[in-house]
Amino acid sequence: MKTTVLTYGTFDLFHHGHLKLLTRLKALGDRLIVGVSTDEFNAGKGKKTIIPFADRIEIVQSIKFVDLAIPETDWGQKARDIVAYDVAILGMGHDWEGKFDHLGSLCKVVYLPRTEGISSTQIKQSLGYFDKSHLSDLKASLDTISSIIERLR
Repeated sequence: MKTTVLTYGTFDLFHHGHLKLLTRLKALGDRLIVGVSTDEFNAGKGKKTIIPFADRIEIVQSIKFVDLAIPETDWGQKARDIVAYDVAILGMGHDWEGKFDHLGSLCKVVYLPRTEGISSTQIKQSLGYFDKSHLSDLKASLDTISSIIERLR
């Protein structure tokens, strides 16, 4: 029987911390499913993304050890997905410690440390406010990252 691991995140401004977290999660099982928060869900949480949902889910799905990327649309989805995908392990970053323990009756819940010194929030703060030229530069960077990922497939 294969062990399915499930995680969720926004994955805005995808960076090596995201990659390390997903790598560690994949090592916990045979199949990794990643829920990527939609722009609408993030807006409901008061969170604004730089990279649009369609691009973020494409980046995540392009990672060779991610078996499936799915949209995350609401808080209650985690329980539904655990059942629907026969999930053995729900893994989240340690900043969510304790927030999903209630799902422990459905699967094992683990909280992994995040990579020190990097986060999308830190990147956004260091860039300050965004004007159209910033967004254009970020889009160019995303295109570069996408082409690198494509070559690694």
